[in-house]
Amino acid sequence: MIPRGQTAVSEAAQEIDKLMGLHPKGFDLSLDRITRLLEVLGNPQNRLPRVIHVAGTNGKGSVTAFCRALLEAGGYGVHVHTSPHLVNWHERYRIGLKGGRGQFVDDAVFAEALRRVAEANAGQKITVFEILTAVTFLLFSEHPADAAIIEVGLGGRFDATNVISDPAVSVIMPISLDHQPYLGDRVELIAAEKAGIMKPGYAVVIGHQEYDAVLDVLMSTAERLHCPTAVFGQDYMAHEEYGRLVYQDEFGLADLPLPRLPGRHQYANAAAAIRAVKAAGFVVTEAMMEKAMNSVEWPGRLQRLTEGRLIAHAPAGAEIWVDGGHNPGAGEVIAEAMANFEEKHPRPLYLITGMINTKDPVGYFRAFVGLAEKVFCVPIRGSEAMIDPVILSNSAYDAGLVAEPRATVGEALEAIQEILDPQAPAPRILIGGSLYLVGDVLADNETPPK
Repeated sequence: MIPRGQTAVSEAAQEIDKLMGLHPKGFDLSLDRITRLLEVLGNPQNRLPRVIHVAGTNGKGSVTAFCRALLEAGGYGVHVHTSPHLVNWHERYRIGLKGGRGQFVDDAVFAEALRRVAEANAGQKITVFEILTAVTFLLFSEHPADAAIIEVGLGGRFDATNVISDPAVSVIMPISLDHQPYLGDRVELIAAEKAGIMKPGYAVVIGHQEYDAVLDVLMSTAERLHCPTAVFGQDYMAHEEYGRLVYQDEFGLADLPLPRLPGRHQYANAAAAIRAVKAAGFVVTEAMMEKAMNSVEWPGRLQRLTEGRLIAHAPAGAEIWVDGGHNPGAGEVIAEAMANFEEKHPRPLYLITGMINTKDPVGYFRAFVGLAEKVFCVPIRGSEAMIDPVILSNSAYDAGLVAEPRATVGEALEAIQEILDPQAPAPRILIGGSLYLVGDVLADNETPPK
């Protein structure tokens, strides 16, 4: 798909389709291929503005959004690389503009960068993600900006983005079990992979960690590499007080509005971003922080839908949320947010869930036991890796939830309408379990990311 406002057929999407036909999808964790390709391109990764490199199991996208909002509030031009995208490929590349908000890469510029990278690769073995990562470095090196926020795709140590040798700061967000076939089946092993983005002598900011074993691995790696380190809960922190966000670090204290992104977990994400931007060498004022809390946006992560074509299928007055969280850790965070909503404004909660087969659905669903009335499991359009809705329903049952399959999100919304108690409040509906499903929903609802 193409960004809103473009009417011509997307050249970039056509180029990516060609690459998909030539090269394997997915990940093949190694730095050899990307290093070779970047050398042919003149090593653009060495010509970037100050880099904020972000890894973690959960919270990467949110801290990236907060970092961007902070820097743009200070008038800085900020490049942003994230993955995966929700509606169109262009979302992965936000090009920073001096003194103003960045914008998704222009389609013609994107397509030309894809062609240049493909030509430089000369048909050699490589993954599409590695090509797209090389495009990131090429685009960001050729457009002036003050900072580049680069999100790790998978893991850290052998992720294609880890050719960056001199980050202004490496940020490690919460780590839990995910991508076990690639990263290991214990949180300590996953932490060691994520810690691979740390570089000797360069600053590291560690976000809130649930597991002591994870923090031990991260701290020992930082100490071994002599990295200046700031740890959430020790060197910086944030909490709610009288409806405000209180942030504190060694530089002082700030009294801020609560973040625009819903959920208490965003307090720690906002704090990590503030500390990371400071560690990257930028002056962060209280006015910047306040503006960032009010302006931050991150589509598809606890995003509320209030209008659109798909919403017409929902029960009248329903409160509808979408969230791409897809692992047990994310399930716990999202369930906590739903519980907080329930405490303030009681409504029956229904889940509409689709997942892919690299995830732990039982672990995800378990967080909603005692909270969700019922789960409707749906397919993910065009995904060979999706879990069949019947099998996914069985996983929900195994976790202790009532569930049944439906063919589409629209049908699931209509099914909720059919079972509602007319005397009960209008329902709260959470659509999620996969960013790919959320992308389908946003596209069908005609609500592309901003």
